[in-house]
Amino acid sequence: QVQLAESGGGLVQAGGSLRLSCAASGGTLRFYKLGWFRQAPGSEREFVAGVNWSGSSTSYADFAKGRFTFSKDNTKNTVYLQLNSLKSEDTAVYFCAAYIVPQSVNYWGQGTQVTVSS
Repeated sequence: QVQLAESGGGLVQAGGSLRLSCAASGGTLRFYKLGWFRQAPGSEREFVAGVNWSGSSTSYADFAKGRFTFSKDNTKNTVYLQLNSLKSEDTAVYFCAAYIVPQSVNYWGQGTQVTVSS
């Protein structure tokens, strides 16, 4: 089992920044990679950023490149998502995820709301 706990969401004006955190725990955590997804109202959940399937690098969705930065602190089993230059279309619930491949997530966090006002 893997437990994921996100924090750091909130309300921010367009152009602002937020930093999301996800604390991961569980005996089988070492078998999984960690990443971030988001789901806007009326839309499907989509990949944002995370460790790729081979574990060799970080992948980003096109909309995240240049604005969002994924990082991880292995000593704390925590991953982060730095959100910069936020736009109203970034408004969504952001989920931390544990997966072997991002196309099939094994565990989800509860989500944290990010709201960007224009």
